[in-house]
Amino acid sequence: MRWQGGRRGGNIDDRRGMGGGVAAGGGIGVLVLAAIGYFVFGIDPSTTQQVASQFGGVGASERGAQGSPQDQAGAFVDVIGTNVDDVWKTKLEGYEPPTVVIYEQGTSTGCGFGQSAMGPFYCPSDKRVYLDLSFWQQLETDLGASSADFARAYVIAHEYGHHVQTLMGTSQQVRQAQQRAASEAEANQYSVALELQADCYAGVWAANAAAVSNGAVALDAGDLEEGMRTAAAIGDDTMQRRQGGRVVPEGFTHGSSAQRMEWLRRGYESGDPATCDTFTAL
Repeated sequence: MRWQGGRRGGNIDDRRGMGGGVAAGGGIGVLVLAAIGYFVFGIDPSTTQQVASQFGGVGASERGAQGSPQDQAGAFVDVIGTNVDDVWKTKLEGYEPPTVVIYEQGTSTGCGFGQSAMGPFYCPSDKRVYLDLSFWQQLETDLGASSADFARAYVIAHEYGHHVQTLMGTSQQVRQAQQRAASEAEANQYSVALELQADCYAGVWAANAAAVSNGAVALDAGDLEEGMRTAAAIGDDTMQRRQGGRVVPEGFTHGSSAQRMEWLRRGYESGDPATCDTFTAL
């Protein structure tokens, strides 16, 4: 994937090195696999149990020097996020970019305390995307996702998709529908539709990335397949099997591997957010 020549918007709140690890109660490590298995891509921390407010900089490092791998990771997030913003400015009238918070282990958010065990997430209360970049390694080594740049960009674009849903009122409508749902399984269906739509929106971004950047940000041959590999790795059915359980579709909250791949591809092939109506099948 090409991105090095892309525009940087600077809409980044870099909190790396500021501390935020859990100081007591077993730490984050034991939570990672189970939590990522449930929360990957899109959890709002206000819907989870709040952790203790006493925390320190366990394992925190300083911001990377210019040219370091850490600085390159921050630059990647900035370039991709800026490009996603540029695409949505052409697709959604009045689009307002979110702020992206890069943090380590844990940080305060408008939705409560967020931690890396949740995976990347979007907080609708403060309209910010939260990323602990150590997630990339866990996504690849623990979950079998692709390490390609586009696979990582897909994660970012998915979270921006949740921002678009908030701006359009979709997320609010889903929460209201879930409150009226007759069962947890019915409420989960709305969660699945919301997540699959964010996958589709990520595909819409990918299809339009080159057009808004004069080719500075663009997919290369094979990139879409790497994104599909990641989508397959984080499907609910795949995650349930990985955790040693049986597949329970009623418990899905993000969609099966096949569904996630389908909607990512559908968004990419159309390049049009109007094709991302995942709710009609409910």
